[in-house]
Amino acid sequence: MKYIILTIIVLFALDCNTLFAQNKHFTENGTITFEKTINMYALLEKQINKDDESYMRPAFESYKKNQKQFKVLKSTLNFANNKTLYTPIEPETATGGFFSDSPMAGQVNTVFTDLSASMVTNQKKVFEETFLVKDSTRKINWKITTETREIAGYTCRRANALVLDSIYVVAFYTDEIPVSGGPELFSGLPGMILGVALPHENMTWFATKVTDMPIEDKALAPPKKGKQVTNKSLYTTLTSVMKNWGEYAKPYLKAFML
Repeated sequence: MKYIILTIIVLFALDCNTLFAQNKHFTENGTITFEKTINMYALLEKQINKDDESYMRPAFESYKKNQKQFKVLKSTLNFANNKTLYTPIEPETATGGFFSDSPMAGQVNTVFTDLSASMVTNQKKVFEETFLVKDSTRKINWKITTETREIAGYTCRRANALVLDSIYVVAFYTDEIPVSGGPELFSGLPGMILGVALPHENMTWFATKVTDMPIEDKALAPPKKGKQVTNKSLYTTLTSVMKNWGEYAKPYLKAFML
């Protein structure tokens, strides 16, 4: 008799799980608001070396007295029909002086991604020039873990990876938004990426709000202005321009290719 009762309980639990799964809401289109947070003190500390310390160190100490440690920038990600458009929001006021000119401390990419076609159109600001990078989506070898956290009301699972051969990435995605997109050029997980951290680069992107709403086609229009290049040809151009920059070239190349 106890085996019959146990069987009934198990079947009832399975039915409840099935019913819950059937009634579970999945967000397939809408807008996500992201905040990019940069630890400016840590970022700027790395830029000081023995050759420029005599004038950079006093400038940095002055910066710390007048500026906050963390710089916060906002952006939006529209998504529908397996397409996404990531758009930075220009800050109302400029802060930080020349230290904030570092591309790592800004937002240089406006990214349209056609996930079905695995293609990206990225309008990238490089100093005074604008490039339109058309290429395939970045191939990221994600390692999914069992760690979870809640972001913007969604349960997200952690995944780790390396991009550009050396940049360690921690991402959090949710399968409650069945779109394999994310902020900037991060994608390729079985659900929307709502959080990204680059621990060694001292910056994060985290969703603060997800709005479930219909998205018009014009809100997913890819950017059109800029000199058309591929990632490979852009890298060739940048390395040529910065060939005499020495060690100063590395952080700029990393920021523009990220």
